[in-house]
Amino acid sequence: MPKNRGLHNREAKRAGIISVARDLFVSEGFERTSITRLAAAVGITANTLYWYFDDKDDILVAVLTVIVAEDMEDYAAVADRPLAERLEWLVERLKRVGPLVSTVHERATKSKVIDEWHNGFHAYTEALFSGDIAAAGLSGPDADAVIHIGTFVIEGLLTHTLPPQVSRAVIEQIVDSISQGPTPGAITAQ
Repeated sequence: MPKNRGLHNREAKRAGIISVARDLFVSEGFERTSITRLAAAVGITANTLYWYFDDKDDILVAVLTVIVAEDMEDYAAVADRPLAERLEWLVERLKRVGPLVSTVHERATKSKVIDEWHNGFHAYTEALFSGDIAAAGLSGPDADAVIHIGTFVIEGLLTHTLPPQVSRAVIEQIVDSISQGPTPGAITAQ
């Protein structure tokens, strides 16, 4: 029984660290949040953090994983809406943690764990919209191009502040280009 309690306590402590890290990373920034600052906010020593996480990047991945899990749980409420509404919903949800978007892109070039998380996140979100792409008659290189363009646009909307009506217009342009299907003369998968 004590072994189970210890495991429960470890999971609870880890969740507490993730919660505090999330607040600090979003409000103060990942780079400005030192391990010492995070540990003090949690009420433990800096060395104790390493009992729960390999390093600061590992903490960031844990924070991002919790955020995505929450968002994907909520995504079920909009999953049957038109593509433009779902993309707009996604942008608004991710704006809540906007500073972390830039951090992930900057850290992905320096951290294998963040790069792997980032690639997995892209694959997961792209899968959410693959049905819309296929329904528009796009496949192969055409579908891949549209998915990449959409990803770049969404990331751009997250890193640049635009009025809501402009963001919506950008999203509608992407959706309109998808709904038009393959471009005549474009390379298509056979």
